[in-house]
Amino acid sequence: MSDQQRYYTTQLQAGLGLIDETKQLLEVYQPGMSVPGLYDAALASGRFPLVTARRLRNIVVECFAPRYLRSVGVASQLQRLAGRLSGPELVQLFFLYTARANQVFADFVREVFWSRYTAGRNELELEDARTFVGNSVREGKTRKPWSDITVKRISSYLIGCCVDYGLLTVTGRHKRSLAPYRIQPKVAVYLAYELRFSGLGDNHIVSHPDWTLFGLEPHDVRDQLKRLSLQGHLIFQAAADVVHIGWTYKTMEDMIDVIAQG
Repeated sequence: MSDQQRYYTTQLQAGLGLIDETKQLLEVYQPGMSVPGLYDAALASGRFPLVTARRLRNIVVECFAPRYLRSVGVASQLQRLAGRLSGPELVQLFFLYTARANQVFADFVREVFWSRYTAGRNELELEDARTFVGNSVREGKTRKPWSDITVKRISSYLIGCCVDYGLLTVTGRHKRSLAPYRIQPKVAVYLAYELRFSGLGDNHIVSHPDWTLFGLEPHDVRDQLKRLSLQGHLIFQAAADVVHIGWTYKTMEDMIDVIAQG
């Protein structure tokens, strides 16, 4: 199984969006800090008075670390942006990293949420998530079969995560409405440059699956990059299937400085 086809895990049960908690942990985090070090610092900070030590450990180890400490520099980048981006912009970045860390969530967004969104459906029910998870287990996407209880729980977590990240709004006990959802321009700039500095070529950047988390297919990505070009963030050129991007900022730090000030 390739990296793009990782086994589904139950890690979402440790925490859904955790938006406020993530902001607090970014305040505590120091570059180079280990996971145990972050936990100790968070515990001593007094920022989590209503959270037990055991629960805080789960949040740091099972949620924050896989999302924001798996790749070097991510937590520091988000820390610099946390006080400068708007709420929706920052939440979209949290959404991106949560989806990368949880394959079951990423696939649910791509295969269920966006398929209903593009079909003009207004609601997404808990049963839709159960069907997705149940089918995924039968298709061998988990290391071992999940029990019915686990399927039910993960289905609920998927819906809850979509609510936390603004893809769904609550409309009833088991129903959620699809929210209007578009990638924020600054998030598009961030993602494009992050992919660029990960070593990808221009054509691979345009076709990267991360864009599909935001409902963008390659032709949509081209349009998005053209708009960013008009704003001066990059220079986009395309002829037939060949894409060339001129990059305005020489480092991630330069890019972050610009979008943090905008």
